[in-house]
Amino acid sequence: MWKDSVLQVLITFLPVFLFTVWYSRPERTRYTQLFLSITCTIAMLLNMHFTSVSEEGFHFDFRNIPFILGTMYGGTPAAILMLVIYTASRVGEMSHRWEYYIFAVFLIIYVPILLSRISAFQEGNKQKKLKIVAYLFTFLVLFQIAEHITVITEIKSVILPTYLLVALPFSVLFIIVTMVSVHFIELGFERIQLQFQLRDVSNKYRKEMRRLQQFIDNSPLIVVYCDNKGLITHVNDMALKFVNPVERNDILGKKFSILMEKMDLKFETNPVERILKGEDKLTEMLRVNGRTFYTVSCPMYNAPMEGSEGVLFIGHEVTELHRLKDEVDRMERLSLVGQMAASITHEIRNPMAVIRGFIQLLNERSPVAQQSYFRIVLDELDRANGIINDFLSLAQNRIVEKESSNLNDLLNELSPLIWADANMRGQMVDLQLCEDMDLLQMNSKEIKQLVLNLARNGMEAMDDKGILKIETINFKDTVQLRVIDNGIGMSEEKLAQLFEPFFTTKMNGTGLGLALCLSIIERHNGKIHVESTEGQGTIFIVSFCKPDRFCW
Repeated sequence: MWKDSVLQVLITFLPVFLFTVWYSRPERTRYTQLFLSITCTIAMLLNMHFTSVSEEGFHFDFRNIPFILGTMYGGTPAAILMLVIYTASRVGEMSHRWEYYIFAVFLIIYVPILLSRISAFQEGNKQKKLKIVAYLFTFLVLFQIAEHITVITEIKSVILPTYLLVALPFSVLFIIVTMVSVHFIELGFERIQLQFQLRDVSNKYRKEMRRLQQFIDNSPLIVVYCDNKGLITHVNDMALKFVNPVERNDILGKKFSILMEKMDLKFETNPVERILKGEDKLTEMLRVNGRTFYTVSCPMYNAPMEGSEGVLFIGHEVTELHRLKDEVDRMERLSLVGQMAASITHEIRNPMAVIRGFIQLLNERSPVAQQSYFRIVLDELDRANGIINDFLSLAQNRIVEKESSNLNDLLNELSPLIWADANMRGQMVDLQLCEDMDLLQMNSKEIKQLVLNLARNGMEAMDDKGILKIETINFKDTVQLRVIDNGIGMSEEKLAQLFEPFFTTKMNGTGLGLALCLSIIERHNGKIHVESTEGQGTIFIVSFCKPDRFCW
C-alpha cells in the first residue's frame, strides 16, 4: 500500500512540477487557470487509477488533493467540470448503501462550502490560502474517516482501532502533501510577480534614462562626460554645435584636450586632468565664438566612499546675463543722471534765469555794435537751459497720462515744423502714412518730442540735398514708425553705444537726445531698432504694441 501511496504522492506533485516549469514567462499568466485545471484533472484521474489498498482492504487515494487544488485555482467553471468527473468515478466505486448516503451528504454540505471559498482563496495572500486549504482538507479528512467508520460498522469485518492506526498517518500525509503543493504553486506566483516587478522597474529605469538622455542632449548647456582615463564617453548636442562639422562618433573615445582644440577653448590647464589628479571642483569663465560661458568641472562618484569614475564638464552660456549686467549698469548711469539733473535744477536753473534777465536788460541799453555779443550770450544760455531740460526729461520716472490717439494725426500736426526745419537746411521730407491706422495709448506731447528728435537727428546726418523719409506701417499687433535718412551712416561700434547717455556723434551734441527717445519709447511699451550702413544712411524703427496685445 505504501508503495502505491508514494506513487500517488508523486502524481499529486505532477501539476505543481509542470506549473513551475510552464509558468516561467509573464505572458503565460492569462492561461494559469486553464493550465492548473487541466493538470489537476489529469492528476486526479491518475490517482483514481493507482488507488492504494491496505492489507485490511481499506482504499486510500490522493484524488481529493488535485480535485480541491484545481477547484481553488481554476475557478467555478473548472470546479464544475472536475466535480462531474469526480462524482462519476466515486459512484462507480461504491458498493455499500451507506457510501451512497454519505457521498450525498458530501455533495450537499461540503461541495457548497468548497465552491463558496473559491473567491476568497483567489483574492487572498499566501497565508490566507494555506489556511483555507488546511480548513478544507481537514474537514474532508474527517468526512472520509467518518465515511469509512460507517462502512466498517455496517460490514463489521474490520476492527476500528486497526483502521484508525492506518488512517491517521495517511491523513497526516494527505494534509502535508496538500500544504506543500499550495506552497510551491504560490512560490511560482511570487516568482512571476517578481518578474513583473523587475520588468516594471526595468521599463521605468529605461524610460527615465531616455528622459535624462533627452534632457542632456537638448539642454542649452554644454555637457561632456569623461571616464577615469580622460576619454570622452558622451557629448550632448549643444557641445557638437561648436565643433561642426565633426560628428559625435568622431569625438567619443577621444581625449578631452582634442575637444578643447576643436571648440577653441582656452583653458590655462586641462580641467579634466586636474580633476583626475584629485581636485574637487573647478569653475572658470570662457569666451567661445563670441559667447561667454561659465564652466564647471567636477568628479562623478559611483557610490559614497568610492573613487571617481569619471569627470563631468558643464558649460553654461552667460552672454545674456552679461548683457543684462550692462543694462543694469546703464540704468544706474541713468539714475545718476537723474540725481545730477535734480541737483542742476535747484542749483543752476534759477541763477541762470536771473543772469538771462539782466543780460536782456544790458542788451537793451547797450550800443548797437555790442548787441551781437549779447545775442551770443543769450543763445548760449538758452542752449544750457535746453540741456537742463533734457536732463529733467530723462530723469523723470513718472507715469505719463495717455489717451487714445492716432499716430498719423500727430505726424500731420508736426509736419509743418519738420518741413520748416528741412527747408532751412535745403532738404526734402517724404511723409508716407498708411491709410488705415489703429489707435494707440499715447502721450501726445512725448510722442511729438520723440518724432522731432529722430527727425532732427536724421537731418543733421545729411547734407543739403538729403531726403528724410518718415513712414508708418500698421501690423496685426504693432504699429511701426520709421525715420529714414540717406546720411553718413554709423559703424557697428557707434550703434552699440547709440542710446547711452552722453554718447554723441555730433560736434556740439550732449548725448541725451536718443537716451530721452529711448525712455519715451519704453514708457509707451515700445521698442526701437536701428539699422545703419556707413555712407548709405540710417533707419530708426520704432514699434508700439497695440492695446490688449502681447507683443514681447
